[in-house]
Amino acid sequence: MPEKFNKILIANRGEIALRIIRTCREMGIKTVAIYSTADRESLHVRFADEAVCIGPPASADSYLSIPKIMAAVEITNADAVHPGYGFLSENADFAEICQDYGIKFIGPKPEQIRTMGDKITAKDTMIRAGVPTVPGDGSLLKNAEDGIQRARKMGYPVMIKATAGGGGKGMRIVRNQEEFTNLYESAQKEAKASFGNDGIYMEKYIVQPRHIEIQVIGDQYGKVIHLSERDCSVQRRHQKLLEECPSPFMTDDLRQRMGEAAIKAGEAINYEGVGTVEFLVDKDRNFYFMEMNTRIQVEHPVTEESIDHDLIKEQIKVAYGEKLSGKNYLPKGHVIECRINAEDPWNGFRPSPGKINSFHSSKGHGVRVDTHVYAGYTVSPFYDSMIAKLIVRAPTRAEAITKMERALDEFIVEGIKTTVPFHQWLLRQEDFRDGNFDTGWLGQQELPKG
Repeated sequence: MPEKFNKILIANRGEIALRIIRTCREMGIKTVAIYSTADRESLHVRFADEAVCIGPPASADSYLSIPKIMAAVEITNADAVHPGYGFLSENADFAEICQDYGIKFIGPKPEQIRTMGDKITAKDTMIRAGVPTVPGDGSLLKNAEDGIQRARKMGYPVMIKATAGGGGKGMRIVRNQEEFTNLYESAQKEAKASFGNDGIYMEKYIVQPRHIEIQVIGDQYGKVIHLSERDCSVQRRHQKLLEECPSPFMTDDLRQRMGEAAIKAGEAINYEGVGTVEFLVDKDRNFYFMEMNTRIQVEHPVTEESIDHDLIKEQIKVAYGEKLSGKNYLPKGHVIECRINAEDPWNGFRPSPGKINSFHSSKGHGVRVDTHVYAGYTVSPFYDSMIAKLIVRAPTRAEAITKMERALDEFIVEGIKTTVPFHQWLLRQEDFRDGNFDTGWLGQQELPKG
């Protein structure tokens, strides 16, 4: 195993590519950026040591093209690939091809990705490991009628989910028999379009759940540790909008039990690398395994700021064979992250691509901004609409909310619509300030009109 990598190709774009480049530079590792023609002026292209254009704007012809990415690896003589999040980060075939070519994939092994990538296999694995799971046998539904028969025995409401799903796609809450068939068919259609797999399974729907996830990291020698929690319960249509640590719903006992369960989950598959075990937590603080994301997450800065660790550096060190100390980490102070998207929040969060005429990011003690945009940058319609992550750290939750309000007031983007006004509205809501919310809370609120 090498002491360190000489050159890492970053198979991604935007802020996460830039984030990885910064850590690599601090570690003395050279970097290769890949980019589509739409990203020619992106900062990750400018700051990497080398850059290779891999195709036109469409992701299928660039960031999702394994042959083009492997060609870039070969011509630049990179000895490792960091996939970031999204795109090919949880693609077991890509990880396997890297392995076959002697290129280190900075992440879990292909079989670990496959085990956790299929929701039914993942659930079976967790049951065997003794990790609590949502009621439901996890087997695929044969058709809508099969689902109706099972739902009668299980009791409504139920959640139907795509077995190959993620990002909230292929998921529907079914509250009664009359709406089952329509929701089943729409979920199946969405799953087929999004993942090329229309397999659907069903679980009991947990009423008023919190979405609390545990950050874990495992080394190549079977050791798994946890780095505490993130509360991701502020969601719109299963899409996270704000994350924080510690969770306002957390207790010391619950954190210990969830941390132990997350470690069991990682150990069950000999997990290597950084990953996140996601749980639903009901109003009585019973928790249930939902899924494991086998990659770095968008919201990883929340954990970094909470425990003062560079998770990208930890990923890289584990990938070239460094052992973990075995210590688990608990949060210090309070951290909140707001995702700033190029969307119009008062008009159904409609995407707002276009040129940024003016850009001023927030600054000050305890304020961090992860972004790839700048004045003059054009937000492309081809990719995810997130343009920045605004993260604040303070001694208490109340102080963190006040600091975030100040930071949002200073965050100026002109030329496009952003979700900054939404976050300003959110932080003023009494339920949020009191920590009194769940994953369905936002959908029950009446948002201002544009």
